[in-house]
Amino acid sequence: MKLHELKPARGGETKERKRVGRGHSSGWGKFAGRGRDGQNSRTGGGVRPGFEGGQMPLFRTLPKRGFHNPFSKQYAVVNLDDLNGFEEGAVITAQTLVEAGIIRQNELVDGLKVLGNGELDKKLTVQATKFSKSAEEKIQAAGGKAEVI
Repeated sequence: MKLHELKPARGGETKERKRVGRGHSSGWGKFAGRGRDGQNSRTGGGVRPGFEGGQMPLFRTLPKRGFHNPFSKQYAVVNLDDLNGFEEGAVITAQTLVEAGIIRQNELVDGLKVLGNGELDKKLTVQATKFSKSAEEKIQAAGGKAEVI
């Protein structure tokens, strides 16, 4: 089979384009389905989304809520008890956590933060962007290293 021999499956043929403004006998002549007059019958006519005919639009009547900090950071978060699945002496990076399925790749926007929830019972070298104080203390108490990248 060649590319020019391809045909749609039976019943899945493409619909022909509606050609408007091509004379009376076509059924879509003269006003081309736009009606006789008015803003929408003109080329480029119509109103923008949200326009309510001059009435104050809903999006302007509702109060503004909240605040978005443009300088906020979004870290992927891991607790210490999640790290117990790794073997003794392992070097843990953000990429090894993604491969192990503990965090997702799209969560790593601004880096990785390790929190001190749970206990660590293995000697590990953990490389992350940030550590909480308790996480850093628990890693060192277990004989491991907390390295800030």
